[in-house]
Amino acid sequence: MKPFTQYYRGPLGWLRNRIAQWFFTDLIRSTRNFNTVTWAGNPIWQNILDLWVIQETIFELKPAVILETGTNRGGSSFFYGQLLDLIGKGRVLTVDVDRLHDLKHPRVSCLLGSSVSEPILARMRVAAQTADGPVLVILDSDHSAAHVRKELEAYSEFVGRDGLLLVQDGVIDTLPKFRKGRPGPLAAVHEFLQDHPEFEIDTDRSRRFPVTHHPDGWLRRRRVEESRAAA
Repeated sequence: MKPFTQYYRGPLGWLRNRIAQWFFTDLIRSTRNFNTVTWAGNPIWQNILDLWVIQETIFELKPAVILETGTNRGGSSFFYGQLLDLIGKGRVLTVDVDRLHDLKHPRVSCLLGSSVSEPILARMRVAAQTADGPVLVILDSDHSAAHVRKELEAYSEFVGRDGLLLVQDGVIDTLPKFRKGRPGPLAAVHEFLQDHPEFEIDTDRSRRFPVTHHPDGWLRRRRVEESRAAA
Protein backbone atom coordinates (compact mmCIF):
# COMPACT_ATOMS: atom_id res chain seq x y z
CA MET A 1 0.00 0.00 0.00
CA LYS A 2 1.21 3.50 -0.80
CA PRO A 3 -0.07 6.29 1.44
CA PHE A 4 -0.96 8.83 -1.25
CA THR A 5 -1.97 6.74 -4.26
CA GLN A 6 -5.71 6.90 -3.61
CA TYR A 7 -5.94 10.08 -1.51
CA TYR A 8 -7.14 12.22 -4.41
CA ARG A 9 -9.62 10.85 -6.92
CA GLY A 10 -11.32 12.12 -10.04
CA PRO A 11 -9.82 14.13 -12.90
CA LEU A 12 -6.12 14.83 -12.40
CA GLY A 13 -6.21 12.82 -9.17
CA TRP A 14 -3.06 10.98 -10.19
CA LEU A 15 -1.23 14.29 -10.61
CA ARG A 16 -2.37 15.66 -7.25
CA ASN A 17 -1.30 12.41 -5.57
CA ARG A 18 2.11 12.61 -7.23
CA ILE A 19 2.55 16.23 -6.10
CA ALA A 20 1.65 15.21 -2.53
CA GLN A 21 4.23 12.43 -2.72
CA TRP A 22 6.91 14.82 -3.98
CA PHE A 23 6.07 17.25 -1.17
CA PHE A 24 6.26 14.49 1.43
CA THR A 25 9.59 13.22 0.13
CA ASP A 26 11.06 16.73 0.25
CA LEU A 27 9.61 17.27 3.73
CA ILE A 28 11.39 14.14 4.96
CA ARG A 29 14.65 15.25 3.34
CA SER A 30 14.58 18.85 4.59
CA THR A 31 13.77 17.87 8.21
CA ARG A 32 15.93 14.73 8.24
CA ASN A 33 12.75 12.71 8.71
CA PHE A 34 11.56 15.26 11.29
CA ASN A 35 14.58 14.67 13.52
CA THR A 36 15.04 18.45 13.65
CA VAL A 37 11.49 19.19 14.84
CA THR A 38 11.04 20.38 18.43
CA TRP A 39 8.17 21.27 20.75
CA ALA A 40 8.87 23.99 23.33
CA GLY A 41 12.58 23.26 22.89
CA ASN A 42 12.23 19.48 23.25
CA PRO A 43 13.10 17.09 20.38
CA ILE A 44 9.82 15.54 19.27
CA TRP A 45 10.72 13.64 16.08
CA GLN A 46 7.18 13.77 14.70
CA ASN A 47 5.54 14.76 11.44
CA ILE A 48 3.97 18.11 12.26
CA LEU A 49 0.81 17.30 10.27
CA ASP A 50 0.35 14.15 12.33
CA LEU A 51 0.92 16.13 15.52
CA TRP A 52 -1.92 18.40 14.47
CA VAL A 53 -4.27 15.42 14.13
CA ILE A 54 -3.19 14.17 17.56
CA GLN A 55 -3.87 17.62 19.01
CA GLU A 56 -7.34 17.69 17.47
CA THR A 57 -8.01 14.20 18.79
CA ILE A 58 -6.89 14.98 22.34
CA PHE A 59 -9.16 18.02 22.53
CA GLU A 60 -12.09 16.08 21.07
CA LEU A 61 -11.56 12.94 23.15
CA LYS A 62 -10.37 14.59 26.37
CA PRO A 63 -8.65 11.37 27.46
CA ALA A 64 -8.34 10.54 31.13
CA VAL A 65 -5.08 8.78 30.33
CA ILE A 66 -2.73 8.54 27.36
CA LEU A 67 -0.70 5.31 27.21
CA GLU A 68 2.39 5.82 25.04
CA THR A 69 5.03 3.28 24.04
CA GLY A 70 8.33 4.68 22.81
CA THR A 71 9.21 7.72 24.93
CA ASN A 72 12.43 8.34 22.99
CA ARG A 73 13.59 11.93 23.66
CA GLY A 74 10.41 12.77 25.58
CA GLY A 75 9.17 15.55 23.33
CA SER A 76 5.90 13.86 22.40
CA SER A 77 5.10 13.02 26.04
CA PHE A 78 5.75 16.65 26.98
CA PHE A 79 3.53 17.77 24.09
CA TYR A 80 0.68 15.55 25.27
CA GLY A 81 1.15 16.69 28.86
CA GLN A 82 0.91 20.36 27.91
CA LEU A 83 -2.22 19.74 25.86
CA LEU A 84 -3.77 18.01 28.87
CA ASP A 85 -2.79 21.07 30.93
CA LEU A 86 -4.92 23.18 28.60
CA ILE A 87 -7.84 20.78 28.97
CA GLY A 88 -7.36 20.68 32.73
CA LYS A 89 -7.45 16.89 33.17
CA GLY A 90 -5.70 13.67 32.22
CA ARG A 91 -2.25 12.13 32.51
CA VAL A 92 0.36 10.38 30.37
CA LEU A 93 2.00 7.04 31.11
CA THR A 94 4.93 6.45 28.76
CA VAL A 95 7.45 3.61 28.45
CA ASP A 96 10.77 2.95 26.72
CA VAL A 97 13.59 0.45 27.06
CA ASP A 98 16.10 3.31 27.46
CA ARG A 99 15.95 6.66 29.19
CA LEU A 100 17.15 9.18 26.62
CA HIS A 101 15.66 12.30 28.19
CA ASP A 102 15.33 14.34 31.37
CA LEU A 103 11.61 14.94 30.91
CA LYS A 104 9.78 16.51 33.82
CA HIS A 105 6.08 17.27 33.67
CA PRO A 106 3.52 16.81 36.47
CA ARG A 107 1.09 14.94 34.21
CA VAL A 108 3.70 12.57 32.74
CA SER A 109 4.97 9.36 34.36
CA CYS A 110 7.88 7.54 32.68
CA LEU A 111 8.39 3.77 32.88
CA LEU A 112 11.55 1.88 31.93
CA GLY A 113 11.26 -1.53 30.27
CA SER A 114 9.76 -3.40 27.34
CA SER A 115 6.31 -2.21 26.38
CA VAL A 116 5.11 -5.83 26.18
CA SER A 117 6.68 -7.12 29.40
CA GLU A 118 4.21 -8.19 32.07
CA PRO A 119 5.40 -5.68 34.73
CA ILE A 120 4.90 -2.79 32.29
CA LEU A 121 1.57 -4.13 31.01
CA ALA A 122 0.38 -4.46 34.60
CA ARG A 123 1.04 -0.75 35.19
CA MET A 124 -0.67 0.18 31.93
CA ARG A 125 -3.64 -2.06 32.75
CA VAL A 126 -4.18 -0.44 36.14
CA ALA A 127 -3.99 3.03 34.56
CA ALA A 128 -6.59 2.08 31.95
CA GLN A 129 -8.92 0.30 34.37
CA THR A 130 -8.90 3.16 36.88
CA ALA A 131 -9.25 5.92 34.27
CA ASP A 132 -12.35 8.06 34.76
CA GLY A 133 -12.72 8.70 31.05
CA PRO A 134 -11.51 7.69 27.58
CA VAL A 135 -8.15 6.01 27.02
CA LEU A 136 -5.89 7.01 24.13
CA VAL A 137 -3.16 4.50 23.20
CA ILE A 138 -0.20 5.60 21.06
CA LEU A 139 2.23 2.90 19.87
CA ASP A 140 5.62 4.27 18.78
CA SER A 141 8.36 1.94 20.02
CA ASP A 142 10.02 -0.94 18.14
CA HIS A 143 8.61 -0.71 14.60
CA SER A 144 9.08 -4.35 13.58
CA ALA A 145 5.82 -6.02 12.56
CA ALA A 146 6.23 -8.75 15.18
CA HIS A 147 6.63 -6.29 18.05
CA VAL A 148 3.84 -3.99 16.89
CA ARG A 149 1.52 -6.98 16.61
CA LYS A 150 2.35 -7.95 20.21
CA GLU A 151 1.62 -4.39 21.30
CA LEU A 152 -1.67 -4.36 19.41
CA GLU A 153 -2.79 -7.60 21.04
CA ALA A 154 -1.89 -6.30 24.50
CA TYR A 155 -2.87 -2.64 24.33
CA SER A 156 -6.09 -3.00 22.33
CA GLU A 157 -7.73 -4.39 25.47
CA PHE A 158 -7.25 -0.98 27.10
CA VAL A 159 -9.31 0.79 24.41
CA GLY A 160 -13.03 1.07 25.09
CA ARG A 161 -15.76 2.26 22.75
CA ASP A 162 -14.96 5.86 23.61
CA GLY A 163 -11.18 5.46 23.19
CA LEU A 164 -8.76 5.36 20.28
CA LEU A 165 -5.51 3.65 19.35
CA LEU A 166 -2.80 5.11 17.10
CA VAL A 167 -0.09 2.98 15.48
CA GLN A 168 2.67 5.31 14.37
CA ASP A 169 5.09 5.18 11.44
CA GLY A 170 3.37 2.71 9.13
CA VAL A 171 4.90 4.83 6.37
CA ILE A 172 8.11 2.80 6.67
CA ASP A 173 6.28 -0.05 4.93
CA THR A 174 5.49 2.17 1.94
CA LEU A 175 8.73 4.04 1.18
CA PRO A 176 11.78 2.27 -0.30
CA LYS A 177 14.05 4.40 1.89
CA PHE A 178 12.71 2.75 5.06
CA ARG A 179 11.39 -0.58 3.80
CA LYS A 180 14.61 -2.61 4.03
CA GLY A 181 14.46 -5.27 6.73
CA ARG A 182 10.73 -4.87 7.23
CA PRO A 183 7.67 -5.57 7.41
CA GLY A 184 6.72 -2.98 9.96
CA PRO A 185 3.73 -1.30 11.62
CA LEU A 186 1.41 -1.13 8.62
CA ALA A 187 1.62 -4.86 8.01
CA ALA A 188 0.95 -5.48 11.71
CA VAL A 189 -2.14 -3.25 11.61
CA HIS A 190 -3.63 -5.06 8.63
CA GLU A 191 -2.96 -8.49 10.16
CA PHE A 192 -4.45 -7.37 13.47
CA LEU A 193 -7.62 -6.11 11.79
CA GLN A 194 -8.09 -9.43 10.00
CA ASP A 195 -8.15 -11.21 13.36
CA HIS A 196 -10.04 -8.51 15.27
CA PRO A 197 -13.26 -7.44 13.53
CA GLU A 198 -14.15 -5.48 16.65
CA PHE A 199 -11.69 -2.81 15.47
CA GLU A 200 -11.70 -0.68 12.34
CA ILE A 201 -9.62 2.08 10.78
CA ASP A 202 -10.72 5.60 11.68
CA THR A 203 -10.42 6.93 8.15
CA ASP A 204 -11.28 10.52 9.05
CA ARG A 205 -8.17 10.76 11.23
CA SER A 206 -5.94 8.47 9.18
CA ARG A 207 -6.67 10.48 6.01
CA ARG A 208 -6.95 13.93 7.59
CA PHE A 209 -4.10 15.23 5.43
CA PRO A 210 -2.70 13.93 2.11
CA VAL A 211 0.67 13.23 3.73
CA THR A 212 1.14 11.23 6.93
CA HIS A 213 3.62 8.98 8.70
CA HIS A 214 0.71 6.90 10.02
CA PRO A 215 -1.31 5.48 7.08
CA ASP A 216 -4.23 3.39 8.42
CA GLY A 217 -2.80 4.13 11.87
CA TRP A 218 -5.87 5.38 13.74
CA LEU A 219 -8.02 2.51 15.05
CA ARG A 220 -11.29 2.55 16.95
CA ARG A 221 -13.47 -0.13 18.49
CA ARG A 222 -16.68 -0.86 16.61
CA ARG A 223 -20.04 -0.99 18.28
CA VAL A 224 -21.12 -4.55 19.15
CA GLU A 225 -23.60 -4.80 16.29
CA GLU A 226 -21.00 -3.48 13.81
CA SER A 227 -18.46 -6.05 15.03
CA ARG A 228 -20.91 -8.89 14.43
CA ALA A 229 -21.64 -7.64 10.92
CA ALA A 230 -17.92 -7.31 10.13
CA ALA A 231 -17.23 -10.84 11.35
